[in-house]
Amino acid sequence: MTTSIIPTLQNYYALTEQDQNHRSPYCTLFWRRGQLLVKSPGRIKPPYLPSLYNEQLLVECLKHSPVSLVSIDPKLGEALLRFWATACEQAHKPLFLRIPSDRKRPKQGRSFFRMAFRLIDWIIAFMLLLMASPIILGLVLLMQVYSPGLVFSRDWHVGEAGKLFRAIQFHTTANHSITPLGHWMRKYNLHNLPQLCNVVQGDRSLFGSRCWTLEDAVQLSSERQLQLNKFPGIASNWEVCSESNLLHLDGQAL
Repeated sequence: MTTSIIPTLQNYYALTEQDQNHRSPYCTLFWRRGQLLVKSPGRIKPPYLPSLYNEQLLVECLKHSPVSLVSIDPKLGEALLRFWATACEQAHKPLFLRIPSDRKRPKQGRSFFRMAFRLIDWIIAFMLLLMASPIILGLVLLMQVYSPGLVFSRDWHVGEAGKLFRAIQFHTTANHSITPLGHWMRKYNLHNLPQLCNVVQGDRSLFGSRCWTLEDAVQLSSERQLQLNKFPGIASNWEVCSESNLLHLDGQAL
């Protein structure tokens, strides 16, 4: 594993706790077997890299690099992770959170059943998406009438082995407040219907472990980050969402 060589070296100094709290874009880059590892800088800041401040420069660097994937340290903070995630998305480079590996790997004999499950999962999700398409189209029309503006939200979530992907949902808020139509959609989990597209794309399953948002994933302890190795499902997230909605409605009733 080797570090990248920067022609111009400047701005080396000790990194204080106050600097770390400001989520500085400084980080240490390593190359290893076609992978770009993005880690915390430690006590000493690395050289100043303009591309770490400018998204378009980073996109161009990634596009013209031999990197096959990017692995990033969750300790760098949500703001910097989102910056890299957006750049990798535009450069068509997959981005993974650098999390503890799960040593309980499935045996080779189970690979066939795993592939069969993924195929069945995809077929069922595709059929459900076709059946739900009239409902989705109707909700789109209702949103254009009662709450015109952004229809879908695409927030960063963490998939299998820490891979980041965009989870598709109906956008149910306006000016940081849930719209009346959005409140009704959340009550019946209709805002989650577009997530079937994520199953068809292979980012998640119909049934599986909880799918963590990027905001929640970076706050997990090292032990709980092991959960990010599993293939996430949408059913578990709908259950969590339903419980949250019920608690919210009970609070209003009280």
